[in-house]
Amino acid sequence: METIMVINGPNLNRLGKREPDIYGRETLSDLHERLIKFAEARGYKADCRQSNHEGDIIDWIHEAEGRSSGVILNPGAFTHYSYAIRDAIASISVPVIEVHLSNVHARESFRHTSVTAPVTKGQIVGLGVIGYELAMLALLEGEKK
Repeated sequence: METIMVINGPNLNRLGKREPDIYGRETLSDLHERLIKFAEARGYKADCRQSNHEGDIIDWIHEAEGRSSGVILNPGAFTHYSYAIRDAIASISVPVIEVHLSNVHARESFRHTSVTAPVTKGQIVGLGVIGYELAMLALLEGEKK
């Protein structure tokens, strides 16, 4: 069974508690369960992970090469300044789609810049947890080609 790796960055372990008016009331566990079921219904496996540590995220991106069909990445605040994560994405041939629960472009100005987006297949923002499902559909559709 093909695998889609889902990587969530810093503070996403606080989903459901942290600013629910912005990020929603679903917990990270809820999100992971939802994505696992979503993938299984399409004959795929979702490998869901979260870390508050940049090095873990980099290691997982590297691990995706040759192990996963694609990566859904919510780098959290690392989006705006982690050239190390950007370079990790650029170093693999596996497609990566960047996802953000909130519309980062409608928030504080520091959130408007993504150093990671230019090396991803695409970016989905502001659609809540459905954004992850749309990213998965895009990766699965890309697999068919």
